[in-house]
Amino acid sequence: MAVKISSIESGSLAEKKGIEAGDTLVSINGNGIKDVLDYRFYLNDSKLKLEVIKANGKTKKYKIHKDEFDDIGLEFETYLMDSHHSCKNKCVFCFIDQLPEGLRDSLYFKDDDDRLSFLFGNYVTLTNLDDEEVERLIKLHISPINISVHTMNPELRIKMMKNPRSGEVLKYIKRFADAGLDINAQLVLCPGINDGDELVYSLEELFKYYPAIRSIACVPVGLTKHREKLEKLEPYNEATAGEVIDTINRLNAEFKAKEGVKLAYASDEFYLLANREMPSYDYYDDFPQLENGVGMWTLLKDEFTEALGECDLTELNRKVTLATGTAAYPLISELAQMAMDKIKGLDIQVEAIINRLFGESITVSGLITGGDILYSLEGKEIGDALVIPPNCLRSEGDMFLDSMTVDELSDKLGVPIICNESSGEGLLSAMIGG
Repeated sequence: MAVKISSIESGSLAEKKGIEAGDTLVSINGNGIKDVLDYRFYLNDSKLKLEVIKANGKTKKYKIHKDEFDDIGLEFETYLMDSHHSCKNKCVFCFIDQLPEGLRDSLYFKDDDDRLSFLFGNYVTLTNLDDEEVERLIKLHISPINISVHTMNPELRIKMMKNPRSGEVLKYIKRFADAGLDINAQLVLCPGINDGDELVYSLEELFKYYPAIRSIACVPVGLTKHREKLEKLEPYNEATAGEVIDTINRLNAEFKAKEGVKLAYASDEFYLLANREMPSYDYYDDFPQLENGVGMWTLLKDEFTEALGECDLTELNRKVTLATGTAAYPLISELAQMAMDKIKGLDIQVEAIINRLFGESITVSGLITGGDILYSLEGKEIGDALVIPPNCLRSEGDMFLDSMTVDELSDKLGVPIICNESSGEGLLSAMIGG
């Protein structure tokens, strides 16, 4: 176990000690360094002994004293200090298998990396783990662990994920819970497969691991128009989506009567599909599953209402267009009207962007493409600026899923583009221009 150092931060403790780019880090305080998890964990001590192999092949040891959580200035070729762990499953609902051809290569990579769960909150299926890695995660106390569970029925999990290990690795949930690690769970639900009685079973089994289980998100399968040669799956409708919500609420009520807490949540999309009113702000407790689209609608409305109430602006000569997915269109339209009612002269046009690349059944803002926005808005009077949601761009904030850049779209439409922050306050700021 060792990782190569690619560069040294100028003026850092490592540079002052004489550690150099091209050296290989072997251990910290006698603990072998395999990747970013080991490095970050063992770096937290205030007294460090580093074993390093120099470029000439000789081993050298360095002592570094520092404040407990300070960095020492070592930099590596990748943030993982290793290659990504790719997914070994062939899930019947996999969204990447439903992507059209011609997108950038990075979008077709399926990650299933426990390190990304720790670093960025990604969800992992556990099928890439073995007993040794599980023990390492427990030793390093990597918490929370975010797990794509989908079902607690081992046989059904194998059927859904097309991986013979996918059933047996459910045992790791108990290992993590017994070790005191926090767990967030995700269930992608497919009508007639892992909902109904199977959903009841999965939730009841997960509830048994409370308090280690902190939250459970249930989200509907996303189906694009590109499902050639894939297993036939049905979308949720008003009735079946309502049944999922009712099942979750019933089991939550029973569990809360015993333990005083609620653990499971249906995503906002289920409420939209069921034509149900969104739950209140208090329903979501501390909003533990926002990344799975649970409570985003309610939180955004609450934040926007508060920000608008604190806004002193009463008059403004400004026209903007807001692009959004068809799912969020009713909410964004409502918030835009609230702003126009308060601020005289503010003209906000909300445009629901039909998803032509993935299909009209894909309604979320995060999958809007630059080409779809251009198709919907080209030739229209946009106003002073176009406001787009932040989650439709890659992490660098410059490119849509179809590889069109923000600058390219701005040039084609002839208007500045504002990517609003993912908050109610950020949305209001984008509407009024800061």
